[in-house]
Amino acid sequence: MSKIRLDVKENVLSDPSRITLQMYEDYLELSGRGWVAAVDGEVAGFCYAASKDASIWALFISPQYEGRGLAKQLLAMAVKWLFEQGWPQVRLSTGARTRADRFYVAQGWIRERIEGNEVFYLLPLGIWHS
Repeated sequence: MSKIRLDVKENVLSDPSRITLQMYEDYLELSGRGWVAAVDGEVAGFCYAASKDASIWALFISPQYEGRGLAKQLLAMAVKWLFEQGWPQVRLSTGARTRADRFYVAQGWIRERIEGNEVFYLLPLGIWHS
């Protein structure tokens, strides 16, 4: 998952040491839940949902597997899980004016605000389509 996170073309980490292996493990076991998409036995993408604040902490697809609908499937599983935990809405942020920004708009997320180069989204339970 770390390799995928570092291989993306947009939303590139300016400081890769900011996201540690321990953070990946914590989101899997302590802070939420994670899902992976595999293609022919290879991890092609992943998504993490944070249970403490009902947010999508990460959603990344390896560049060679983009355009196959994997991000939509992973995001749907994460959102469903957060709503099943009783949260009335889910939040996330991503880089403004990126493909990810356009992706979340296309999935029906509501743009709350833009701060600098980051855009913040909200998805209320009432408008979510499983």
